[in-house]
Amino acid sequence: MSLLRNLNRALTATTGLQVRRVGTAVPPVVPRTASAPAVKRPAPAYRCPDDLTLDRLLRRPVFLISPVRSGSTLLRMLLNSHSRLHSPHELHIRRLEVGYGTRLSERAMDALDLSRGDLEHLLWDRVMHRELTASGKDFIVEKTPGNAFAYRRIRDCWPDARFVFLLRHPAAIARSWHEADPEKRTAQEAAVDALRYMRAVDNARKGLTSGHTVRYEELTANPEGTLRGLCSFLGVDFEPSMLEYGERDGTRVTPQVQKGLGDWRDKIRSGSVQADRPLPTGDEIPEVLRPMCAAWGYTA
Repeated sequence: MSLLRNLNRALTATTGLQVRRVGTAVPPVVPRTASAPAVKRPAPAYRCPDDLTLDRLLRRPVFLISPVRSGSTLLRMLLNSHSRLHSPHELHIRRLEVGYGTRLSERAMDALDLSRGDLEHLLWDRVMHRELTASGKDFIVEKTPGNAFAYRRIRDCWPDARFVFLLRHPAAIARSWHEADPEKRTAQEAAVDALRYMRAVDNARKGLTSGHTVRYEELTANPEGTLRGLCSFLGVDFEPSMLEYGERDGTRVTPQVQKGLGDWRDKIRSGSVQADRPLPTGDEIPEVLRPMCAAWGYTA
């Protein structure tokens, strides 16, 4: 065996080959970059908190439920400019998961009447509370579009949560989703993919007993009036400084987004705010989006 090992060392160094006995299985060579596909775990069981003072640090968090490319970044920055509202970048809390290192740790948590879902909710709450506390403000506004797919769990995690629904013309959403990365998705693929988010938002609007709806078109046409209505729903006073968003709150966005938001802020100052492009009509509306246009009150 020593001779064979020495021979293989020499062959490997010079040719990259090895000598093996006949019948010895050679394991397949797996590229370093290859990885097993991620396995999505089923949603864990959880219970609604019986005592919010014990189980939750956050009080009355706000969740902005919206599809992709609906203007949620704009609304987030407007709200973040309020002295009492903190709206950070997308936190994707529903993707934070908890696992047990050992069976003993699982049994210990069972003894505390804490399932994996309960532990995840404690983690979500702590992360968001930490972010809010660091801001020094009173309420947090979370705007990750994917939250629409988990609205039931968010509602059960924070029974005192408040929900804001942001709508936009479905065809305008799809168009913007395609233009964001035309090499990644065709116009038709963008429409189908964006429709998943729209349906999730629609289900959330129907499934939640209360909430406040904001339309992107109304926000751009009448920002002050729209924000006054939203502030009233949230129980805070409207602050004119909200229309000066992004200048003093340290919000981090990409240069492209910052330019677009800066152009929109300039329109506010000049009093010439209006929808950035005409609403899609007629043949501009993909057939797959026409039912959602009708459901949301946009003429198809």
